[in-house]
Formats: sequence, structure tokens, C-alpha cells
Amino acid sequence: MFHRQRRAALRRPGRALMLAALLCAASTDAASARELAIDAADAVQVEIATVALARHSGVPVVVLREPGTGRFVPIFIGPVEAQAILRGLRGLATPRPLTHDLLGNVLGGLGARLERVFVDDLADNTFLGMLELRIDGRDAPVLIDSRPSDALALALRTGATIHVSRKVMEAAARIEVQGLPDHPVATALGITVVPVTADLREALGLPDGAGVLVSGVSGPAAAAGMRPGALLLEINGQVPDSPMLFLEQVRDAPSGEHARVRYWQDGATHRIEIPSDARSPPRVPAGPQVAL
Repeated sequence: MFHRQRRAALRRPGRALMLAALLCAASTDAASARELAIDAADAVQVEIATVALARHSGVPVVVLREPGTGRFVPIFIGPVEAQAILRGLRGLATPRPLTHDLLGNVLGGLGARLERVFVDDLADNTFLGMLELRIDGRDAPVLIDSRPSDALALALRTGATIHVSRKVMEAAARIEVQGLPDHPVATALGITVVPVTADLREALGLPDGAGVLVSGVSGPAAAAGMRPGALLLEINGQVPDSPMLFLEQVRDAPSGEHARVRYWQDGATHRIEIPSDARSPPRVPAGPQVAL
């Protein structure tokens, strides 16, 4: 549903060059056009869970998730950025670097590291973001004002941690979301899942029955032996038949308890338990993925 906007973006290389020039300036003497709206220590660390749609408007949102509580924090984004975040969640590479890949490369080439991104404020019904860069030879971090969508797409490509203010969390709680109708993907507990189609079921030799396909694994689930290509059958005794339902079932697990996961892999059914506050480790360098 975002293909027209994506093609238009690819015809605007000037935007990437302009942003690259701004980052070059930041590495020398420029600072953010605004200050961080909160004390960084008061921000809540979250992770990107999925891209979805606002229920009443159909506008794309990126759904952030607070591990432990499972609370959802939907943030409005544009269609082009939705595509960029979806590619990052799926671990998909492009033949040539697109805008956010380019900016990640520019940071590395300048000796800068994107350590944290913030969604720190809300002004005139618009979410505001910030990049926190560490630059070789400078003691203090450099803060760069950013749209949250760009900051989050960059975080997926650099391994930066993501933090939101409590003001943003309260505002986002009022946004109702629904899953994408096409190509949905979701991540929680270090497990990335996508729908299982008939073609995938046949190609991977998966058994019949409801569930979602594991396309990427990291953290405790990987340590327990789960691998991409597994069929996730249950979360806490409930069957996840879509990526969005998988997220909701993880969210509804009692705080402080382990999520009980049952999955099929290599002809056998396995059971593991994962702490409900488990965070997905940084995605860079990327771990094993099933390219879908």
C-alpha cells in the first residue's frame, strides 16, 4: 500500500545528501535546534515491535513496546518511513543503500555512533524525536533534532537503544491500532514472526495447524535453541494466528513472569520459557533471518 510513496522517495536523492551534509556539520560545531525535553534518565526504554495502522484513520504507526509491562506505544509515521522500518524488522537488504542505510553509513564514516534515540515530546499533535551521537574526540554527546520515524529507522540499522518520555507514552495510549493487511511482521522477546502461508509451509516442511512463522531469533530464545524457520504454536497456552495477535498475547502475560512458548522445529515440538521483560538485543550486526 506504500509502493507509490516509496518510488517517489527513491527519486529524491537530494534529501539524503542534504541530511548527510547536516550530519557532517553536527560532527564539527552544530548542535540540535532544540534541547531534549526530558531528563534522559527519566525516559523509558522500549523496542520496535511492529508497524501497524491507526484503527480509525488508517495512518501508519510504528508500535513501540515496553518489555516487562508489554505496554504498546504507537507513534504516527509516514508511508515511506513505514517501509523503511518494515525492511529493518525483516532484516532485508537492498542492492544499493537507501536513505536510512546511507545515513547509517555516513555516521560510521564520520567516526560517529548513534547510541540512543528519543521520542521525547509532543507539540501541536506532532511527536518529536532526538538523536544522541557519540563522536570520536568529543567528550559530550551531540543531540540532533529528528522526526521520530527517521530516528527509529536509523536505530534499527545501528543498534541504538530507543527511549520515550512518559508524556509520549500517555498520549500514545489513546491511539488504537490494527495489524497491517499485507506483509505484517512483529518482534517481541527476541522473536520475530510473520504469517505462515501455504507456500512457506510447503517449502519449509511445516506441519498443518495454526501459528506464525519465526523469521528471526535473538537473545534467550536463540540461546534455548529456537531458530528461524520454526513454527510458533503457542504463547502461554494461546495460539497466535497473526503477528499482531502474537504481540497482544506477549503483552497480556503477567508482569514479572515467564512467557511459555511452544514451537515446532526439525520434526519435533519444543517448549521454552522466556522472561517477560526480555529485550531484543541490538539488530546490528544482524542475526540469522529467514528472508521473506
